[in-house]
Amino acid sequence: MSNPFAPFTMPEAWWRILCWIGTTRIAVCGDLPANAKNAREQLAEWVEAGITHIVDLRGECSDERFVAQHAPHITYLYLGTHDDGGAQDPRWFEEGVRAILAALTDPDARVVVHCHMGVNRAPSLAFAALLGLGHEPIEALDAIRAARPIAAILYAESAIEWWAARGGVVDRADTLSRVADWHDENPVDIGWIINRIRVVEADDHLRDVA
Repeated sequence: MSNPFAPFTMPEAWWRILCWIGTTRIAVCGDLPANAKNAREQLAEWVEAGITHIVDLRGECSDERFVAQHAPHITYLYLGTHDDGGAQDPRWFEEGVRAILAALTDPDARVVVHCHMGVNRAPSLAFAALLGLGHEPIEALDAIRAARPIAAILYAESAIEWWAARGGVVDRADTLSRVADWHDENPVDIGWIINRIRVVEADDHLRDVA
């Protein structure tokens, strides 16, 4: 199936790639594999890349015990949430951004923010973190999409609502409108991306049980 919007043909190849956002020391990624051997290998890659903090956003599961066993020096923050397309709770953004910015006060810190596929939840919290770092909203959206082409950033508007409530934007309505326009002008086919990743995921599962 072709996708007229995305500048790539294999979104599944981006699933578990660490995508560093500019010079922020924040990476967005998908989760660790379900297969323990593959998970250890990917976690080792994260360690090699200098990851010091993991922010896990999956409401459906957690790797906290696994990481504590195999990379106990990494700080693990679990902030599980839904991915149903509805609004995200402002408290979720608040806690996540506070933790990310606190981690980055250490010049040696490297933070990976991940959900399951790295399409919506993780890029959206990373977007909120960029706002907290002083980035302008459209600049932040462009930086995330440039780093991770499969990032839909579905909850960007929720992030703006959170940021506006904190006094971070002068004109809430105008900012929301500009973010909506950005989505219209920079679309990705979320269904196509998720479907391609699920095909790979199903294949991996069949190999694991074979």
